[in-house]
Amino acid sequence: MASTREMEKSASDRQISSNPLSKKLNKILECRLENDKDTLEALKTLATYFTENNPRTRRDLRSQIERRSLVINEEFVQDFRQVIQQLDSVHKDVLAMSNCCREMSNRLQSTKTQTQDLISQTTQLKTDSQRLQMRHEIATEFLQTFQLQPEEVKSLRGTREGTIDDNFFAALKRVKQIHDDCKVLLRSNQQTAGRVLVLEIMESMALYQETAYERLYRWTQSESRLLTTDSLEISQILCQAVKHLQDRPVLFQYAIDEFTTARRAAVVRDFIDALTRGGGPGRSPRPIELHSHDPLRYVGDILAYLHQATASEKEHLEAFTKNCASSNELCDVIQKAISHIMEGVCRPLKMRVEQVIISESGAVNLYKLTNLLKFYHQTIEHVLTLVNSPLLANVNELHQLAHKMFFNSLNCHSGKLMENVELPPSDLGPTEAHRQTISLLRDVLACHGSSVTSLTDKQSDYAQILSCIIDPLLQMCTLSASKLTTTDMAAYMLNCIYLIHSMISLYEFTDQRLEMLQAQMDAHLDTLISEQAAFILSSTNLTLFYTTVQHHQEKFGRLMSIPGMEPQALTNAMVKFDSFLSGPDSLSLPQNGLLLSARLRQNLHQSAMQLIHSAYKVIYDTIHNPANGYTDPSTLMPRTPEQVQELLK
Repeated sequence: MASTREMEKSASDRQISSNPLSKKLNKILECRLENDKDTLEALKTLATYFTENNPRTRRDLRSQIERRSLVINEEFVQDFRQVIQQLDSVHKDVLAMSNCCREMSNRLQSTKTQTQDLISQTTQLKTDSQRLQMRHEIATEFLQTFQLQPEEVKSLRGTREGTIDDNFFAALKRVKQIHDDCKVLLRSNQQTAGRVLVLEIMESMALYQETAYERLYRWTQSESRLLTTDSLEISQILCQAVKHLQDRPVLFQYAIDEFTTARRAAVVRDFIDALTRGGGPGRSPRPIELHSHDPLRYVGDILAYLHQATASEKEHLEAFTKNCASSNELCDVIQKAISHIMEGVCRPLKMRVEQVIISESGAVNLYKLTNLLKFYHQTIEHVLTLVNSPLLANVNELHQLAHKMFFNSLNCHSGKLMENVELPPSDLGPTEAHRQTISLLRDVLACHGSSVTSLTDKQSDYAQILSCIIDPLLQMCTLSASKLTTTDMAAYMLNCIYLIHSMISLYEFTDQRLEMLQAQMDAHLDTLISEQAAFILSSTNLTLFYTTVQHHQEKFGRLMSIPGMEPQALTNAMVKFDSFLSGPDSLSLPQNGLLLSARLRQNLHQSAMQLIHSAYKVIYDTIHNPANGYTDPSTLMPRTPEQVQELLK
């Protein structure tokens, strides 16, 4: 039964599905209006004239839609009728235009045929015109590149007395550029006519250049002659002129010579004014010759002025050539120019300084002048580096003259020492001449210590100075002490040499001389030591014992048997020796206390006591030798050498 019902139900469903109305209804029911935009738009449009929803309006809906569609179609037809009319009008216009264009084309074709020759001629003329225009532009550019403008020619030529300005230098630069460009063109493969033209342009530019350089040199020459003031101001135009003259070495050298000639006259005039009237670059207005009574200040002021003038002239020359290309040749030119400028002051310098040197007799002042001249020679040499400069040569000659006069003064002083030899004073100290000479040497060496010479020159000068003074001084001391006794001579020479030694030990480069003096002092000190020891031995009657012991030999027999060597004589001598040991200073030579050096006195005492101790030990050992026959040596010489040594300290 169930299956039968299902079959009936399926048959009923098939009938419903085959009904068209059912299909539409199902379709409408299944339709989703919110997704159908066209339907929504149609409903919106329908809502504009379907205002009421009643049976009548629903029945008339179709007719209303049809009427509305009819009205729209009528409006559409009316509008298209107007469009068709306008299109017909446009068609007529187009046809008219087409006919007109066809007619014009025919006329143009006819005209073109008639004017073909004219068009060809016009095209040829246009081509020729373009070619001529190009040639005109090339010619204009060529003239602008390789020809001077009238105002440039006027600036270059000008007048000989006319001034130089920036336009002149611009025109000169233009001439040089054209000349260089012509050289470049000549290197290329040009036609003969072009090469001839370029050569003509080069020749004309060369003439312009020579004229311009001649005018530039004349103007520079006239301007340089005006540069004679102290406060020199060199214009930028003049510096630029010198820079351009550097391209012509001969004219450039002439310009430098003109400048140096003007500056040389100015420097000489200013130097004479500074000497006699006062003034000068950076100096007080007081004349230098007011200090002629003070040789060092006078010569120092002159040399300081010349050094400052040399530095100022170097600055002027560097400002004069500041725009020139730097090179070694330019430096040489500047140095030669400075040398020529400063050469003018050589004669007044030499005349005045020579007079000062020759009239000066003091060795110290001469040596100070020597060092002063040497210092300024080296100082000016830093500014004026030319080797054969007359100013440097002049200062060097004055230095050599002062150096020679200084040593002449030393030799003269030494000669006077040998001519007037003084006798030693009673205190055996150095003589007054000796002390004055030492003072002179001290002053000279003090000046030398502050000099600016090199170490080699200093060492050589020290050796020469010491030889000129010390050797004659020692000879004078030797002659002065020739009539003294040996002891007095040794003490006197020790005092004299000690004074020399202690003074020169304060200065450098004196080691060799100090060694020589020390050796002489040691020799004279040894003499005093021997004399002191001999005096003590003689005073204590030990001289005979010591001499006999030194020369005794066993073949002569026993020592005790020799006359004078008896035990009693030895006992008497030991009594005096014991008295000496109680006061060792009691038998000191008077010359020992006259020594100036406490160190020498101490060395003398110690060395003499050592000799006494050595002599006592020799005698002691000999007496205590049984072979010499002394029966009780301990009684004869009760003190051992060690005890004697302690007592002698």
